[in-house]
Amino acid sequence: MNINEIVGNLKNCDCGRDHAHGIGDMRVEIGPGLLLRTPEILSKANFPGKMLVVADENTLAAASGLLAVLSLWSFSYGLKLFSDLRVADMRDVDEIADLAQNVGAGAILSIGSGSLNDVCRLASYKAGMPFAIFATAPSMDGFAAITAPITENNFKTSILCHAPKVIIGDTDILAKSPAILKSAGFGDMLAKYIALVDWQIAHITSGEYYCPAVAAITRQALDTVVALADGVNTDSPEAAGALMEGLVLSGLAMSLAGATRPASGAEHIVSHFWEIMKLQEGKLSDFHGRKIAVATLLIARLYHDIADMDCAHDFGEDCTDWDAVYAAYGPAFHDEVRSLNSSTVTDNVNPQILADNWPKIREIIKNELPTPQTLENLMKQADGATTIADIDIDPALAIKGLKFHPYMRHRINLSRLIPMLRLEINYVTMV
Repeated sequence: MNINEIVGNLKNCDCGRDHAHGIGDMRVEIGPGLLLRTPEILSKANFPGKMLVVADENTLAAASGLLAVLSLWSFSYGLKLFSDLRVADMRDVDEIADLAQNVGAGAILSIGSGSLNDVCRLASYKAGMPFAIFATAPSMDGFAAITAPITENNFKTSILCHAPKVIIGDTDILAKSPAILKSAGFGDMLAKYIALVDWQIAHITSGEYYCPAVAAITRQALDTVVALADGVNTDSPEAAGALMEGLVLSGLAMSLAGATRPASGAEHIVSHFWEIMKLQEGKLSDFHGRKIAVATLLIARLYHDIADMDCAHDFGEDCTDWDAVYAAYGPAFHDEVRSLNSSTVTDNVNPQILADNWPKIREIIKNELPTPQTLENLMKQADGATTIADIDIDPALAIKGLKFHPYMRHRINLSRLIPMLRLEINYVTMV
């Protein structure tokens, strides 16, 4: 994948942004037999010779032999090995950042995906050093992102940091990854339908930055992955490679936009809401992409229902019931929610602008967001999660997440505009 060519095609973009800012000289290699070539790839990218390697027992086993290959090339490393890292927590970020500096490392190498990448992304940023990813499963879309979703005191936020210097995806290894992780990656990609709709709605209603060229990159990645639905859970290295490329492109779009907008909408916030509520009870959630898949189906149902409603005559100022919001999050998250909403994001939305553009918003939903049934069929083709039961979310939590997730972020999504639409939504029927 030629990142320089992709970025070069966006030079003098009509949106007015310098998309190369923050990307640097990112190198992406996806193909067979790359484990043995990893030291060569790192060397060509001028990766420092001493590094901290971060993995868990599962990902290190999947990349069996990698450490020996690094040693043969005279790379030296310290090793931080987790048993099974499922949550990207700030405590792990700080530990890895300190450890990298204490062992005299000049860089961090993350072996794995998901939470491992997220803690290494932010830890390396804090430590002021580059990091690289050796992917062991095409399970999520954040490989090339510049943000890290991190949990602190059980509350999850996305923190701006930096992109990896190198991403390596050995398709022989990716193809052998568990089917549940590959279908999770597919589910994470389906979320882009919601993300792109929400991004346009935010642009239309509040003037938020939007770049059609970056959105097109996400659509290209989405089209590539959707075409793979039947082959996601095969052992085909070609299919695994194509899925990995789509996921990397999606993450790259976030880096190019300088925000998560091209790849993350209301569905991601619903998933994060479920996650923090379960963490507060001392419980782990299902894999990120599986939760995202189910949240995508629910939000698609909500958005299509809203688009079918006649509400253009009744727009008004935000009438959020804040007592209900704080009650839904509970005392543990009261301060975080209050901070995120102390300046309410809907203050930037004029009800008249919303009313004037309502036909256009409905058109975007109808034309660009597949029906819930279409999305469900795609997930079933990929053997992915489609119901809240599949991901161990009870109906009460599912409903609460659908209703109150918008207040977990300071951003405009269609779901956040519901109090301005003056709609009575029957969330019970959604789940």
